Amino acid sequence: MSGAVFDSGALIAIERGDRSVAVLIAEARRRNDTITVPSGCVAQVWRDPRRQARLASFLRLPNVEIVALDEAEARLIGVLLAAARTTDVIDAHVALCAHRLDQVVLTSDPADIMRLGPTLRTHRV
Repeated sequence: MSGAVFDSGALIAIERGDRSVAVLIAEARRRNDTITVPSGCVAQVWRDPRRQARLASFLRLPNVEIVALDEAEARLIGVLLAAARTTDVIDAHVALCAHRLDQVVLTSDPADIMRLGPTLRTHRV
């Protein structure tokens, strides 16, 4: 793994203590690879910080970059959604980040990501 974009499903896997995701995170830290998290994915899973210690710790790692959805990104996402004939803004932001950074997507639903970017690399969690 040379860096990855984590979608909401990957963040949920962290919360659940998924061992395979923990191994991928450890490997990324060892190699100093960037883990990209679109901010909307955080919003989709962040509910009770008192019970989300694993997720909070992950988001504070030095190699984790949370990417905001600003106006420029929003316009690109809108064009991508129109081209793919779909409506999930957060999935489109994940796909856009992965494409821009040439990173693999860790996702619980590769089909959704592939519909937005057929050439993107995915890894199911």
